[in-house]
Amino acid sequence: MIYDAIVAGLGGMGSSVAAHAAERGLRVVGLEQFDRAHDRGSSSGESRIIRKAYFEDPAYVPLLHHAYARWHALEAATGRAVYRQTGVLLAGMPHHASVQNARASAIAHAIPYEELDAPEIVRRYPHLAPRPGEIAIFERDAGLIVPEAAIAGYLEVAERSGAALHFSTPLRDWHATERGTIVVATAGGATFEARRLAVCMGPWFEALARAIGIPLVVERRVQHWFVPGGDGYGPAGLPTFLIDRDDQPSRMYGFPDLGTGLKAAFHSYGTATHADDLDRTVHDDDIAPVRAALAAWIPGAAGTYRRGKVCMYSLTPDEHFVLGLHPDAPNVVLAGGFSGHGFKFASAIGDIVTDLLIDGATRHPIGFLSPLRFRRDAEPTPAGT
Repeated sequence: MIYDAIVAGLGGMGSSVAAHAAERGLRVVGLEQFDRAHDRGSSSGESRIIRKAYFEDPAYVPLLHHAYARWHALEAATGRAVYRQTGVLLAGMPHHASVQNARASAIAHAIPYEELDAPEIVRRYPHLAPRPGEIAIFERDAGLIVPEAAIAGYLEVAERSGAALHFSTPLRDWHATERGTIVVATAGGATFEARRLAVCMGPWFEALARAIGIPLVVERRVQHWFVPGGDGYGPAGLPTFLIDRDDQPSRMYGFPDLGTGLKAAFHSYGTATHADDLDRTVHDDDIAPVRAALAAWIPGAAGTYRRGKVCMYSLTPDEHFVLGLHPDAPNVVLAGGFSGHGFKFASAIGDIVTDLLIDGATRHPIGFLSPLRFRRDAEPTPAGT
């Protein structure tokens, strides 16, 4: 059988692609090297921030509007609670680029926000300990996505829409045929053929990325959960947060206690690795700096260490995504390099990749994410391709 599309990887991005493509009538086969809803890649950990006042680049905001709509559609289709509104508080000194850029992004795209000074932060959230002069950009309509629920929901939609999903099926290689199709071979000896291929392999995208001139780096990151020493650390008393301080190793992000502990981690603090070589053990020196930063920001929150989880960031040099057609194989769509801030977009990515699988183009503004931007001789890419 020749499928319309093979989806390589069924984590956060791949599950969304499989669901959107199957819903739109494509004959889809999805291949995942691990079990269903595994925790080996970058799409687990109970919570991922979603926000629109995007300090990374305002070019992402139109994609975020679409992502919110698609997350709500997934909830309606499955009855699963995927999105939770907690508000997001981004705090730092007025000169920090994160604060300035979040404000600018909100203004440019008419995103409702509030700017709070230190006394107002404490008045609203007595557990927080802002320093003199710190301010915050507060986005009330922001919150978190539950990755496990999101992936389970998309796999449900994909199968309900006719997709054939294969788990514990590692890919070995793929090649184009003379008749214009793609053949994928698995480690178990099976082969699958399709008109198009979507590569959504998370950190396992590294080898392919480097082979086509994308200098992707995989880095180890650790998420931590603490049991606070008191009450009021849940979503009624704390928002989801990002705190930018010069004496921290990196910007710290975190979530209120949702019943399993208060979660916190550094965004840019880790070591280079490869997906198959990842050290999955949480060490004392992983915990100590996060505990110290958390105790300074939310005194009492880091009372008892509950657990940690090692994950991976797939980082491009500019920390923007890789989303578009393979430079040398136009029937292969690449979706990778999400650089630690991609999961919130997974609902939109699935829809956009499906556009590319069907038409080779999309109406959504993804030109700044083109794989071609890493080539020295790259031509400017139209926004919708």
